[in-house]
Amino acid sequence: MGAQREDSVWIRRFHPAPESRARLICLPHAGGSASFFFPMSQTLSSSADVLCVQYPGRQDRRQDPLIENIDEYADAIAAELKPWLDLPVVFFGHSMGAVLAFEVTRRLEEADAEFSALALFASGRRAPSRYRDENVHRRDDDGVVREMKLLSGTDSRVLGNEEILRMAMPAIRGDYTAIETYRSVPGAAVRSPITVLTGDNDPRTSLEEAAAWASHTTGAFDIRVFPGGHFFLAGHQQPIMSLVAERLSGSRP
Repeated sequence: MGAQREDSVWIRRFHPAPESRARLICLPHAGGSASFFFPMSQTLSSSADVLCVQYPGRQDRRQDPLIENIDEYADAIAAELKPWLDLPVVFFGHSMGAVLAFEVTRRLEEADAEFSALALFASGRRAPSRYRDENVHRRDDDGVVREMKLLSGTDSRVLGNEEILRMAMPAIRGDYTAIETYRSVPGAAVRSPITVLTGDNDPRTSLEEAAAWASHTTGAFDIRVFPGGHFFLAGHQQPIMSLVAERLSGSRP
């Protein structure tokens, strides 16, 4: 069983909207925190009750034991979300969060034959069945920083602050270990419809790898390609927010 709704250390509810008719569940990238989705929560709070997942080992959970395995992550998050499934839900995961959104949805569907998300947004990540030989988690700290700079996903002010970076590095490395050692179950698929969002210049996800998400759902599939790299989201907030709002209203791709 998951924690009681308001007591879960895994859930951040920046803009509670108890009268909403749907919930948006956001899962951040490797090394990311729930606050990454604060702008989305703020913008979409009129459309949904937004829950942002906070992984262990960062911010107010800095002292919590790290998780370095996607299955363990997904098991824990699925358990924590069960008390929140009284409304229709949309999942939005970016990068590692996209894989977690998929694996969490898969677990919830297996536990309840009638459960299906309104939509699963898989952003900035190749399909679960597409692998690359990556070893960022084995690099020294400088090597991890080079990867973060390549993806342009970390504020340069944080990269320039050695104390902050040193505190964050264990969580960053733990997440890279989880996602780089992840292997999906052969033939893994969900009933929930999947909408893929990808940047046309993402160094870690090709268009073919993004399109391969189609084989991981028996429901509707849609892909939207945006100009930009791994963190294309920052430059296209308005159309992405509008698309998420559509799915929250029940519109299908």
